[in-house]
Amino acid sequence: MIITSEYVDIPVDGSPMRTFVAAPKEAGCYPGIVFFSDIFQLTGPMLRSCARLAGYGFVVAAPEIYHRREAPGSAIPFDDAGRDRGMADAISTPVAHFDADCRAALAYLAAHPLVAPGQLGAAGFCLGGHLSFRAALQPQVRATVCFYGTGIHSGRLGQDPDAGSLQQAGQIKGELLLVWGENDPHIPAEGRAAIEKGLEAAGTRFAQRLYRAEHAFMRDEGPRYDPEATDQAFGEMVSFYRRIFN
Repeated sequence: MIITSEYVDIPVDGSPMRTFVAAPKEAGCYPGIVFFSDIFQLTGPMLRSCARLAGYGFVVAAPEIYHRREAPGSAIPFDDAGRDRGMADAISTPVAHFDADCRAALAYLAAHPLVAPGQLGAAGFCLGGHLSFRAALQPQVRATVCFYGTGIHSGRLGQDPDAGSLQQAGQIKGELLLVWGENDPHIPAEGRAAIEKGLEAAGTRFAQRLYRAEHAFMRDEGPRYDPEATDQAFGEMVSFYRRIFN
């Protein structure tokens, strides 16, 4: 499917939230997905993931998660200095700000002329995987994919030592798909088990997929990229969304 793409500025608390929007070119009604990046914001790998998903028939909106701290258009480099910068931005951002950004992005998608009424979902990588988990707490979100979401099992998110995300799982009205790398030191087996236990206790509808891969295995730049696992996980996401939205 041929797509179009653009950047829009969504106002949040008086600050423009630069957002990459990719959508099918053909007129129609499609599900809308808010897609959260890792700590490096809207890098090449993130933009390519958004464009790829849009090509399957989705309107995808990816906000700059540090728009209160970084200038619009700031993509953080994949190096040691960039990692430190991204982590510093993360730990200085209150969870309340992340949640406000999520609500603004969802409202934008809900009003988008190509988004079908009542068809909203979320996805995210790494830190964004945790942000997508929090998006699932919003009652209008029907389907959420969390790719190796960090901090869900420990509660750590941004400035908050414990955001209580897992403890709020009973609020999730839609379904979750959790994607993990078996060799991910940030979410070890005991962390995945804690998430599974918490979701089962909350009665949340969810599925998990575990790949023999490392953290950030879907980022198509760098030594951890696993093309086969990426294709499989991406296909799982598309099938998951189509089952729920079709």
